[in-house]
Amino acid sequence: MIRIHGTAADVARVRFAPRPAPLQELNAALSMMCRGDGELLFGRWRRRALRSLPAAVGPLGDLVPAAVAPSFLDVFSDNLDEGLETVRATPRELVRTELERVYASHPRPAPQWLHDLHRGETGAWHLLRRAQHSAFETLVRPVWSQVQDLHRAEFSRHALTVAEHGVGTALAALVPGARWCGSGWEIGAPVERDITLAGRGLVLLPTFHWTGGPLLSDLPGSPVTLTYPAGPGVPLVPPADGADGDALAAVLGRTRVEMLLLLAQEHTTSGLARRLRVSNATVSAHAAALRGAGLITTVRAGRAVLHQRTALGALLTRRDGSRDGP
Repeated sequence: MIRIHGTAADVARVRFAPRPAPLQELNAALSMMCRGDGELLFGRWRRRALRSLPAAVGPLGDLVPAAVAPSFLDVFSDNLDEGLETVRATPRELVRTELERVYASHPRPAPQWLHDLHRGETGAWHLLRRAQHSAFETLVRPVWSQVQDLHRAEFSRHALTVAEHGVGTALAALVPGARWCGSGWEIGAPVERDITLAGRGLVLLPTFHWTGGPLLSDLPGSPVTLTYPAGPGVPLVPPADGADGDALAAVLGRTRVEMLLLLAQEHTTSGLARRLRVSNATVSAHAAALRGAGLITTVRAGRAVLHQRTALGALLTRRDGSRDGP
């Protein structure tokens, strides 16, 4: 059980991250890639990801020799370059302590470049930056627009819950097994942890590559950040190319078929417009036609309008041979 304790002032400082964090989404993707469960849904995605990773990513495997990663990789900036600079700016003593911690019980000796990182040498930092950047471009960049759309939908959903029912209800509904009680926020987890906010604040960050339990970052002098799974439960994949759906496109039109393929996951009007490279008005017109045919549903969440494919829409794309899975 994870217990997060705070005063009324701490509750007032609970906030949802307004945008996704590139490096934390990368951390989630790498963690999911290394897990052994969920083979039915994630097996092919894992194998494809492993084949696609360039050699430059190798140092990340050295940095996380077992299941526990050094805490200085937990960076929550919503800008990739800023996040990489934040990693580089980690205090030397924290880097040393964390490297020693992750290798303390590992039988394999640390490679030379990690000894260099332990000493703070510039070349080792360049190696780590290149590894993180290469991994992001390979694993996350192809689906980053989907991550952004999903994040906006998640943000809007919780903003409405907070507005209508309060922070306590939003926290209790955030992850399965969570509850808000008089002593704070309790979250079901296989580990026992007690965290006191003490004025630091709490940031809630959804991730769309992770299906495990919530991940906590409790660094000195920083807000406590809880990263929680909020994805569709299947791997995110780049949108299908124009090779599929020719027969269906002849009836519905190419743009509407592409919308149906994208709407395997929930998207906003503006998210669809960006992905399809058309105007919001064009998306709204196509959405009205698809909704009238029973192929999609549309709901409003605050200012956002969210669209998703119906079972009939999914059946239609499958029958045509189109695919939106890995």
